[in-house]
Amino acid sequence: MTRKSRELKAQGKNVINLSIGEPDFNTPECIKQAAKDAIDANQTHYTPVAGIQELRQAIATKFKNDNGLDYTFQQIIVSNGAKQSIANALLCLINPGDEVIVPAPYWVSYPEMIKLAEGVMVEIPTSVQQGFKVTPEQVEAAITPKTKAFLFNSPNNPSGAVFSYDELKGIAEVLKKYPNIYIISDEIYEYLNYCGEHATIGSFGYLKDRLIIINGVSKGFAMTGWRIGYMAAPLDIAKACDILQGQITSGASSISQLASLKAVQIAPCTSDEMKNMIATFRQRRDLLIEKLDQIPGIKTNMPDGAFYVFANVAGFYGKSDGITTIKNDVDLCMYLLENAYVALVPGGAFGNENCVRFSYATSNQNLIEAAERIKIALAKLN
Repeated sequence: MTRKSRELKAQGKNVINLSIGEPDFNTPECIKQAAKDAIDANQTHYTPVAGIQELRQAIATKFKNDNGLDYTFQQIIVSNGAKQSIANALLCLINPGDEVIVPAPYWVSYPEMIKLAEGVMVEIPTSVQQGFKVTPEQVEAAITPKTKAFLFNSPNNPSGAVFSYDELKGIAEVLKKYPNIYIISDEIYEYLNYCGEHATIGSFGYLKDRLIIINGVSKGFAMTGWRIGYMAAPLDIAKACDILQGQITSGASSISQLASLKAVQIAPCTSDEMKNMIATFRQRRDLLIEKLDQIPGIKTNMPDGAFYVFANVAGFYGKSDGITTIKNDVDLCMYLLENAYVALVPGGAFGNENCVRFSYATSNQNLIEAAERIKIALAKLN
């Protein structure tokens, strides 16, 4: 898809990219200034593997202020992106043959990380009808004597699904019965939440001794390229991840960490730049859903977070325009790229081949134009 998209652009085609997984906003000015100040102060040397203490303490304070959770700075590990934080946790926890329960759809790297740890992913399917949210009953049915961890993401990539406090409580009550199962909660999209206050499974204190919360600055602060993620974990797990990271990458960039220090000290609800970004994403979500719902055959639900719509397009499978027959999600994405010049991501990469992912991290004009092109192209399929 990426190669074909580049080829079409090189031919002068106006390809609209709705596959991008990062905010199309710039990092807030105060954060950029903090990085410049760090460079001018020559804070350009190696950092501790687990991160500079000032940042780790600020993250612990953020957990207390934003989420009502108590952590010491020793329980915080700063990494080169939330991806490394998740990988660290899995590599430290999972032994060969251990099972990791993962609701689908899931972020594309989860299965590969589990494989690297020599674990086995146990997938729980969900559907657009259930808002792509797993139920407590599904979680319990997936548990076996080999289950070592439960890994999930809220707000979710690719579906935008957001678990409420009550929904998390139901899952927590199931996991409470299985004290040997660790919980890895990926909350990287925490601030991109359009349905109210962010709910975390960390609210249920009886899970704290086996709970690892993953977060970072990439999505909520438009800092994808700064590569700073972090975890909050029980002290023994944090120490293990510190040791592991020390043999792989050591500490993250000093400049990025000092910029991130400024980020985690910001209350998004008081920052004009942050409030504008969140409000803009919400408006784009509403616009894209409105346009997609006008296209016969595309089934959507209203996502409550992140900046994605995960739409069911299985109704087009088996149809043809007389030249191309659509057999699956990859065929449909390639058809839309070649005929509508719109780039999407096949849902199979996220564990659901009946869907495709739309990103609304782009302008209103692009969203309107892309939807119109898609509508015309899909109307040719019979």
